[in-house]
Amino acid sequence: MKVECVFELARLYTKPQSTIATIVAKKTAIKEAVLAKGATLFSKQRSQAIEDVERLLLVWINEKQIAGDSISQAIICEKARKLHDDLIRKMPATSDDVSEFKASKGWFERFKNRSGIHSVTRHGEAASSDHKVAEKYVQEFNEYIDSEGLKPEQVFNCDETGLFWKKMPNRTYITQEEKALPGHKPMKDMLTLLMCANASGDCKVKPLLVYHSKTPSVFRKNNVLKANLCVLWRANSKAWVTRDFFYDWLHHAFAPTVKNYLIEKKLDLKCLLELDYAPGHPSDVAERLSAEMSFIKVKFWPPNTTPLLQPMGQQVISNFKKLYTKAMFERCFVVTSETQLTLREFWRDHFSILSCVNIMGKAWEEVTKRTLNSAWKKLWPECVDKRDFEGFEANPVNPMPVEESIAALGKSLGLEVSGEDVKELVEEDNEELTTDELLDHLQQQEARPEETASEEGIEKLRKLPTSKIKEMCAMWLKVQTFFDENHPHTAIASRVGNLYTDNVVKHFRNVIKEREVQASMDRYVVRQRSSDSQAGPSGIKRRREVTPEKDLPPQVLMEGDSPSKH
Repeated sequence: MKVECVFELARLYTKPQSTIATIVAKKTAIKEAVLAKGATLFSKQRSQAIEDVERLLLVWINEKQIAGDSISQAIICEKARKLHDDLIRKMPATSDDVSEFKASKGWFERFKNRSGIHSVTRHGEAASSDHKVAEKYVQEFNEYIDSEGLKPEQVFNCDETGLFWKKMPNRTYITQEEKALPGHKPMKDMLTLLMCANASGDCKVKPLLVYHSKTPSVFRKNNVLKANLCVLWRANSKAWVTRDFFYDWLHHAFAPTVKNYLIEKKLDLKCLLELDYAPGHPSDVAERLSAEMSFIKVKFWPPNTTPLLQPMGQQVISNFKKLYTKAMFERCFVVTSETQLTLREFWRDHFSILSCVNIMGKAWEEVTKRTLNSAWKKLWPECVDKRDFEGFEANPVNPMPVEESIAALGKSLGLEVSGEDVKELVEEDNEELTTDELLDHLQQQEARPEETASEEGIEKLRKLPTSKIKEMCAMWLKVQTFFDENHPHTAIASRVGNLYTDNVVKHFRNVIKEREVQASMDRYVVRQRSSDSQAGPSGIKRRREVTPEKDLPPQVLMEGDSPSKH
């Protein structure tokens, strides 16, 4: 690389020219290295195993944040040690990368600074304090319900859950075959569902489904209109519920459904929506509701109480997953009975995301009013139907437990499935991801391209002046700092702010860097052309009449050159 270019890059990034030259010399090794987010040091002392640990750890922390779980320094360090041990076991015995990793306090502080994570407590939070906060909130909630005169029909709760939509119990031979197929892991294909119903259990809202594909090929082949699906279909590369998707669902699904339901029931046009502090549920959601949705009031669970109180987490979602698995087995049985397809052929070639959506709709319909109503017994026991106790349900939909029903269907398909297998399958979706699953998630995230930007959006960004982008980025930094320092729930403010920074602001910061590098290169090219145009007829370039101190620093002047010669 020309010395002028090194000088320009050093001036642009305010780094010594020797540093820039070293980076350029080692560019191949640097490009091949896979570094954790925020890592600025590249040395032999920092092993690839530790880099991988930090990358997987960020995936795990994101999953925890989405679930609204609290994590402490001790929990993160313990998870880091486990990840490191698992990765070391996968390495060849002769690997030079095997080293002791203590996940010390110093490492944690450096990891925290590199990755930008803030919503982490210093010490483990006592479970007793969570219970005390939960008990206090139950009292506040019931007082609010009484003061507002709300009925069970007017109170709603929603929650997200991940679903591995093409996953069977581990002992089935289909599962074994899928594991044996290199590079083929449909069982790990996950989507996120947002589900919502009221406390009386007789109003279910259309679920929000977020997948990593905006229009799957099976939709195009079958001319599927997404507006006609039993879910509100949205997509992004990580299959996560975002703030925009949540507002979209409120506007297109929740508000119209609840409004029509309340009018039909001849109830006052007002409702309460109970939420947790997931990243997709911004704390200002109530303030951003349009005038036509002003009848919606929003309350948030206190931090760390969601698992104790949230109705959707009290067997509603797990019951839905059991019913989904049951409907999936029924579909397998019907197709293999009525066609020449074997179960293996159907599962491999014909069970698609469209099949999943149709089965999902059936499963959601089969979640009973009793299940939805009884889920409120911890938060609002007075709203639970007193006549609806164990053994006296008026119209039992299925007297056989769901697990046993699935096991019976499995056996009719020639599979060795027990009720315990089904229970394990449903519970696995709620457990934290293993090291192998985190690796799969990371590979999927890195392999999937981001959603394609529109031509209009690209053109609009191209016309934005760099000064305006810099101004907005600086303004965002001030806003984020203000909210982090003054929000009553610091962890929530930091978590949501960091997600916004990583997914939105970071793009504009990259645009600034790209433009500055390009401008530097353009200046270099212009100078080179200007220099070439001054060459004489013999093709020998004449020296530029410039002051060396302004053009090139003394340490890059060629031997024999000096200011006095010009």
